[in-house]
Amino acid sequence: MILDLAFIWAAIIAFAVLAYVMMDGFDLGIGILFPFYKAEADRDRMMNSVAPVWDGNETWLVLGGGGLFAVFPLAYATIMPALYAPIVIMLLALVFRGVAFEFRWRTTRGKFLWDWAFASGSIVATFAQGIALGTIVQGIPIADRAYAGGWWTWLTPFSLFTGLALVVGYALLGATWLILKTDEKLQDRSYRFALVLGPVTLFLIGLVSLWTPFLEPLYMERWFSWPRMLYTIPVPLLVALAAYLLIKGILKREELTPFLASLALFILSFIGIGISFYPYIVPPTLTIWDAAAPQESLGFLLVGAVVLVPIILAYTAYAYWVFRGKVGSEGYH
Repeated sequence: MILDLAFIWAAIIAFAVLAYVMMDGFDLGIGILFPFYKAEADRDRMMNSVAPVWDGNETWLVLGGGGLFAVFPLAYATIMPALYAPIVIMLLALVFRGVAFEFRWRTTRGKFLWDWAFASGSIVATFAQGIALGTIVQGIPIADRAYAGGWWTWLTPFSLFTGLALVVGYALLGATWLILKTDEKLQDRSYRFALVLGPVTLFLIGLVSLWTPFLEPLYMERWFSWPRMLYTIPVPLLVALAAYLLIKGILKREELTPFLASLALFILSFIGIGISFYPYIVPPTLTIWDAAAPQESLGFLLVGAVVLVPIILAYTAYAYWVFRGKVGSEGYH
């Protein structure tokens, strides 16, 4: 039996991207919400809630981007020229917020500057990620196996809208994370934010989902042709269930349910993108097999992935386990 290494690697990279969105999403979401929490003690607790794990969360971004370069070089060579501007902006923003994490605790007089860097870096990085996603979804022009678009191909109403939607969605993840990890007035304020951000996120997910099939005939066929609808209709039904659990959990002031439900919304949205894309890695032109490296390279790299991915999962799980529970003004307790 010959393994389909291109498919296996596509699954690994998809998992890495999803893991990044799930883990760094609430991290970035806290930065997005930062300007709305004025008390310095609240901001300290917000940063302490993610301080032990924020840099480890970004491991998955490196794995996804590095894996794309090594395993699907043709896809990398066509996606990157289309996204140079938003990707560079995203990386610079992540640098800003990363430096702010370390320097904010080293000064009193200049603390407001690092607060600004943390918040703006989080917002800009998230918005750039949403633009990159929207650009890929709407399709990247390719001719003779090379990028055929212009410098501003990424700048469209759809990509800007997905950028906005991701900012709101990450803010929801951040609010529900704070519900889980804090208490008293900070938790109460996070409940109020989540109650607003939840419906707005659902509304934006709905608009993006309705807009996407009109971007490409392939998407329309995947979602609305018979009998394929039998396989796709569970996704919106599960989104409705996750939405119900989210709102119910917030109203009943449950702590874990809102966070899990908001993660479920992202997972289901990611599955929806997979349904639209597969087997294309650069829709609607390049499939995962068209863009894959030679079989020998895929097999060699897979050996490393089989060793490293479980290690990353293990130390990530351990970090979250060690720093479980509520975070107080002085850190975890």
